[in-house]
Amino acid sequence: MSAPAAASALIAEDEPLLAAELKKLLKEAWPELRIVVEASDGVSAAALALDATPDVLFLDIKMPGQTGLAVAEAVIDEWPETRPTPLIVFVTAYDEYAVAAFERQAVDYLLKPVTPERIARTVQRLQARLDERASRPADGDLALLLRRLQSLAPGAPRGERLDAIHVGVGSSVRIVPIDDVLFFEATDKYVGVHTRIDEGLIRMSMRDLLARLDPAVFLQVHRGTVVRRSQIAMATRDESGRLSLKLRDTPRVLGVSRAFVHHFRAM
Repeated sequence: MSAPAAASALIAEDEPLLAAELKKLLKEAWPELRIVVEASDGVSAAALALDATPDVLFLDIKMPGQTGLAVAEAVIDEWPETRPTPLIVFVTAYDEYAVAAFERQAVDYLLKPVTPERIARTVQRLQARLDERASRPADGDLALLLRRLQSLAPGAPRGERLDAIHVGVGSSVRIVPIDDVLFFEATDKYVGVHTRIDEGLIRMSMRDLLARLDPAVFLQVHRGTVVRRSQIAMATRDESGRLSLKLRDTPRVLGVSRAFVHHFRAM
């Protein structure tokens, strides 16, 4: 079986000459591949990938705004359920990122300068994966992929469970019992703590926070959202298939990203 002629790709590379060279090599090795979008920084790469939903992502690792590794995590987390998971190829001048790249299930890892012979092998791998995908239906492997990514990613060692947490509320700091927290929601630099009566901020990464929460009590439903299990009153799907949660003690509705939909498979 030949690879789908309509395969599409995104190239994220902050050096215009290197981006042009990669496009040239891909054109020679895979004439049918359509480069549907290009990005020169990590933030726009993630947004454009989610908008265009191409079959393949060629991601430079060191880019302004966000690394290619972070782009891969963000895209995997938000990828629409109606589209197969993108195949990811990392392109970099540094070989020390190889382990991290393959932990993110990269199809290949290209070292600059990329040669025609090397890109040809990458194209063969991508075409084989696309052929395999075309021969079987999507089976929810994205959730498995992200769970493996999270289990392999380095993080804070699991410490003692939190009984209370120091929360910044306005100009003051309050000690909030963990039993009062309805859900946590990550912001740009902080994690928001939401209770029945108010909300505040803590200076802690979501990864470090998760390491100290009881998984029997709190459930991660999005890369940046963790909710108290007992607060989930209802889960509903909209017309596009997106899942959202209605909570018992707050009018806030929380979205569930594709990577965590497996928690609600019975619906």
